[in-house]
Amino acid sequence: MVNTSIERSLKGWSPTHAKLAEMVLDTSGATNLAQRYRALFSLKGLNDDEAVRIIGAALGLKDDSDLFRHEVAYCLGQMGNSAAIPALVEAMADADSHDMVRHEAAESLGAISDPAAVPELEKYVDDPCRPLAETCVLALEKIRYDHSAEARQLDPAPADSAYESVAPAPATTATKSAAELKATLCDEGVGLWKRYRAMFALRELGTEEAVLALAAGLEGDRSSELFRHEIGFVFGEMQHPASVPALARVLANAEEAPMVRHEAAEALGSIATPEVKQILAQFVHDPEPIVSNSCVVALDMFDHETSGEFQYAIIPDANPPAQAAA
Repeated sequence: MVNTSIERSLKGWSPTHAKLAEMVLDTSGATNLAQRYRALFSLKGLNDDEAVRIIGAALGLKDDSDLFRHEVAYCLGQMGNSAAIPALVEAMADADSHDMVRHEAAESLGAISDPAAVPELEKYVDDPCRPLAETCVLALEKIRYDHSAEARQLDPAPADSAYESVAPAPATTATKSAAELKATLCDEGVGLWKRYRAMFALRELGTEEAVLALAAGLEGDRSSELFRHEIGFVFGEMQHPASVPALARVLANAEEAPMVRHEAAEALGSIATPEVKQILAQFVHDPEPIVSNSCVVALDMFDHETSGEFQYAIIPDANPPAQAAA
């Protein structure tokens, strides 16, 4: 099921990599979207050069699901391997790609934080695709921050963070007051960098008060769909039941941007409280493919969270037993 030109360019896979590649690169429909997600996160967990090559090839499948390509770009950034930069730059530059894919490619360049990407990011800070332009500004801020004296000496990343993801902005350490952080978060006159830093500080607090502050930003902001989508992502990381009502309202809002509704759906799948399955089931046939596909993936995430499975990723058996003939 793998495109033959891609197959020729990715020789020498190990048996495990080959099986995961077959799933991740299958655009025929034989491998369903939930299985492809799990295989993708398996490759992310392997986090070696071979995995980067395979995931980079998936990002280049321009006829693939926009939702899946966006997730592919996210994984490349989280892996932190500079070898992914050419594939991310190409995806970011492709004006025919969905806004979500271009945005995620830019954010991943910020996550990798290699100064070599700065000239490419600078090309799009005034792009008419607003999620892309805003992401490039944030990614440039993050790269500057990561290589600054402040990052090295004055404001190190918290050692006790419960979250392993590379955030698009570091949590601010200027205050730990949820009320003050909420004021910054909800102030649309403040730059996105400061608002993002307040967002991730609220994530670190992790209290119900922090969750409700984030919910106010999610539902009250009208300046940036990028900002709202990031709050949805943060809720998925926090997995706090107090965020479910706000997320359900956002998912149900057909006027909201698809990238925001997408994050709301996947956050609900991660939280996996009893009412979530019914909420998600209402939108698996939503007319917006990004939303309907997100709900399919989120229901699989719900099943994982409630199953007792050790991990969401899968590592396929390189030598499965032969099946008896029917």
